[in-house]
Amino acid sequence: MAKDILVEIGLEELPARFVDDAEKQLLQNTQTWLKEQRINYETIASFSTPRRLAVEISGVAESQQSVREEVKGPAEKIAKDENGEWTKAAIGFSKGQGKTVDDIYTKDVKGTSYIFVENQVIGKDTQELLPAFKGIIESISFPKNMRWAEQSLRYARPVRWIVALFGDEVIPFEIAGVKTGNKTYGHRFLGDEVTLTSPANYVRALEEQYVIADPQRRQQLIADGLADLEDEHGFQIPEDHELLQEVRNLVEYPTVFTGSFDSAYLNLPEDVLTTSMKEHQRYFPVKDTNDKLLPYFVSVRNGDDHAIETVKKGNEKVLRARLSDAQFFFEEDQKQTIDYYLNKLERIVFQEKLGTISDKVKRIRKITEQLSQWLALDGKVQADAARAAEICKFDLPTNMVNEFTNLQGIIGETYALNAGENKEVAHAIAEHYLPVQADGKLPETREGAMVSLADKLDTIVGCIEAGLIPSGSHDPYGLRRQAIGLLRILHERNWNMTVESLLELAQSLYLDTGIEQSDQEKAGTELDQFFKQRAAYLLKSVTAGQDIIQAVLHDDIGVMAYTMAKAEELSKQRNNPEFTPIQEALVRTLNLAGKTERFKIDPAMFQTASEKELYDALQETKEAFRHTNEQQDAHQALQQLGRLAQPIHAFFDQNMVMSDDAALRENRLSLVNNIAALIRSYADLSVIEWKQQFA
Repeated sequence: MAKDILVEIGLEELPARFVDDAEKQLLQNTQTWLKEQRINYETIASFSTPRRLAVEISGVAESQQSVREEVKGPAEKIAKDENGEWTKAAIGFSKGQGKTVDDIYTKDVKGTSYIFVENQVIGKDTQELLPAFKGIIESISFPKNMRWAEQSLRYARPVRWIVALFGDEVIPFEIAGVKTGNKTYGHRFLGDEVTLTSPANYVRALEEQYVIADPQRRQQLIADGLADLEDEHGFQIPEDHELLQEVRNLVEYPTVFTGSFDSAYLNLPEDVLTTSMKEHQRYFPVKDTNDKLLPYFVSVRNGDDHAIETVKKGNEKVLRARLSDAQFFFEEDQKQTIDYYLNKLERIVFQEKLGTISDKVKRIRKITEQLSQWLALDGKVQADAARAAEICKFDLPTNMVNEFTNLQGIIGETYALNAGENKEVAHAIAEHYLPVQADGKLPETREGAMVSLADKLDTIVGCIEAGLIPSGSHDPYGLRRQAIGLLRILHERNWNMTVESLLELAQSLYLDTGIEQSDQEKAGTELDQFFKQRAAYLLKSVTAGQDIIQAVLHDDIGVMAYTMAKAEELSKQRNNPEFTPIQEALVRTLNLAGKTERFKIDPAMFQTASEKELYDALQETKEAFRHTNEQQDAHQALQQLGRLAQPIHAFFDQNMVMSDDAALRENRLSLVNNIAALIRSYADLSVIEWKQQFA
């Protein structure tokens, strides 16, 4: 008869950002364990609150599935003697499996015959296996683990209780000095101890003690509460899914309420107000129907609505103190000039091997100026970009950024406008931090995009030059995210500059600083590999397979937008039967290339018309291909290479390339090398798995 299982881990309050992933791990690890143990079940559900992680499994079989397994023994030549009789090795093998030699059969494995027997593994009782569930709980990892008191277990927070039930029976095990039982606990202030008699009663029993165990239901209750307040007051609460998820993981029993603050604070920049509310207090800002911020906020209480007015006043008092501080910082900051803050950057270290923030800003400006020249921008854009680069970090020493670190750049834009900078310069200061996440919003202006690219390039090259290479999850300077952002900007802007030229530019600036660097050649190789890994990540976004990624990145990354376009084009042609003759000709050429190092062709040595025709086609194609390549037209460039297909086929059909005549062979191979070099300047087509071949 099937039974239900409930396992709940009771903890001190987990950080909100830990909860979802821990619940996911518990669910997935449980599913994997059940599959490995061959334990059948009907449904499985997971639950989480700040104080608990739980999994409920219904319809669990009372025993494992029995299975038949094949056991491999020694090779037949060892198992039998010269007379074909079973040896001691065979007899011992069969006996060890509880069988006799009559149960032995042979099978071929990779060209060698082995002996086998078949066993039936009888499933154990599920109840006998369940204490091993302890390992699932202990395997949950957190972004930050701690050891508590004298316990050896490293966990995010101390374990306070463990519920483990199989039907109405307790599954016995112990973790960190806590033994399993059938008692759980309701809301810390509103609930009581609960004795569970059945896993099926879990959700209802907790709700009676002011705990909503299902995080999705808590989230929906909060969303419904926000909607009710919008209807009641006629204002708008901007959708913020991340904040909603975070708040649901801060409470066990949500009650939504609204509060207010002095409208005089609306004179502060909107980002300051919303940051004070969202980042510091986890409040939802409120706007009118014209998207204008109102002097209200919405919060979520962890509990019922008892004395909600008192709770409201307490929250208003806390927010008032924060906004008062912000008002003071805002006014004090603007008593100083931009130059004052730039001077302070000289005393702020960027990284001990890479100098100060002021040193970094100087490099950012030089890179930005070079980008402006390469892009041939007009004088005003160049001047605005250079000025934005010069002052892009000036807000870092301000009181406001010190208090609200995530407003760096945003505060810079506000203060720059107040100091008389034009809007293009000011906005570039805000934009140069974009994208904040790898897939986040990109800078919208050229000035912002250039300074952003320069800043990221300087950070990445400097850190890798200094040996600060990301490893595993360790990436304190966010180099992976910044590299992806840099490549996305190049792609989005379609800027005709190679990644390699940018790396050389940044490296040259570091060489001029006199800062101690690691081995230059090694650093160059690591930079190349690092950016190719990030480029490969982005190429997957255009559904490029690994083979196509390898084809377009076989040499340099080059111009990112063009490389992406080539990957898209090759992905389209992979399954195009009409492209087959072209692909076969080009790949055949690539496969034969490299048989000689020679590239010089002597047309006087041609012996057949097909040799001359291919040579002439190569000369014509070179020029047309060069033009389409410069235009970065991936489709037309591949079409130009396709013009060589027919003369290539004729050349291979009518000539013995590997002639016994050494001079003739070298000349023909030189012709092949020249064509292969042209093809590889587009992509290494030989590494692509051309699907139509297997149709």
